[in-house]
Parts: sequence; C-alpha cells; structure tokens
Amino acid sequence: MQWNAPRIRGYPRCRVYRARTSDSIKSCRMQTHYALDKLDRSILRSLQANGRETYDLIGEQVGLSPSAVLRRVKRLEEAGVIDRYVALVKPESVGLGLTAYLNVRLEKATESHKRNPMDVFRAAVQTWPEVVECASLTGEMDYLLRVVVADMAHYSRFIMETLLKHPSVQDCKTSFVLDHVKATTAVPV
Repeated sequence: MQWNAPRIRGYPRCRVYRARTSDSIKSCRMQTHYALDKLDRSILRSLQANGRETYDLIGEQVGLSPSAVLRRVKRLEEAGVIDRYVALVKPESVGLGLTAYLNVRLEKATESHKRNPMDVFRAAVQTWPEVVECASLTGEMDYLLRVVVADMAHYSRFIMETLLKHPSVQDCKTSFVLDHVKATTAVPV
C-alpha cells in the first residue's frame, strides 16, 4: 500500500489510497473540513439555488470569468465538496401526498444472532422506495425514517407488510406532516 498526498490548490492536503495492484486512485477523501474562500462560497450558494445555472451567469454574479468558475467547480467536485447533481421532484406532483416521520427501535443484538440487527436493518432500508431518508439516532429510538407515500392505505401497507415484518424492528412511532414550514437542500455556506 502507498499513501500519496496530492495538493489541490486552495485546499489542505488529503490522503489518497493507491493499491499496489492497481494504478487507479480512489477518490480524494478529505479528513478535515474544506477551506472555502468567499468566491467558493458564492459559487456553492448559486449552484445550491439552481444546479443548472450557467457558468456565465455565475461568473457575472461572483465577478469571475466562466472558465474560472468552471475550474473552481471542478476543484470542488474533485475535492468532494460537491457530492452530486440531482433533480428535486415535488412528491405531491407524482401522487405521493403523505409524508411521515417514523422513529424506529430495533431489537438489541444477542449472541445467537449471526448478523447485527442494525446491519440487517440498514441493508433492508436501502431497498424500500418509500423511505427517502434514514438517519441513525442517539437516545431512545435507533433510527428516524422519512417516508413518502400516496395515502394512508399505502402507508398502512408499508408499515404492516414491510417495516413491522422486518425481523430487527421492535417498535416504531409515527408523526405525520401537516404542513411543510421549511424544506431546503441547501447547506449554509
């Protein structure tokens, strides 16, 4: 194994793992937060507001040429600051009008289990299309799920036929969304 520490201009050094058997470099994973300057932050705010914004328009907004914006965006992508680009779909517009938050408690691991219940649950969640977000929690409950479904009948089917039939699930508590007060995907940069 070999560790390389390439310098990405404007960012701290990061470690990149290169296997001796392969010449490919796995993606750069920074071990510290990124030192973003004022221009990087402005570019990120523009892209978070509209990921399809042209580099010409972003350049006008931040005072850079389109090619300079492109170079900075590529650097932010390569450094892992920009994770990916997506289209945000309004659930209601595609017939998914009910959103619920579920607190899920799992059974505790015992010596008789071959696999950890949390590992089994994490793998299962990846296959459930109704679950659009899953977070591991501290406290009384183990996970918080955000579930988007068409209606109460769809929700009931998901709970009864999927979630509660999962062998790791011990208990769940549901809260239904009455109104979306704030919903954003933008992080405050």
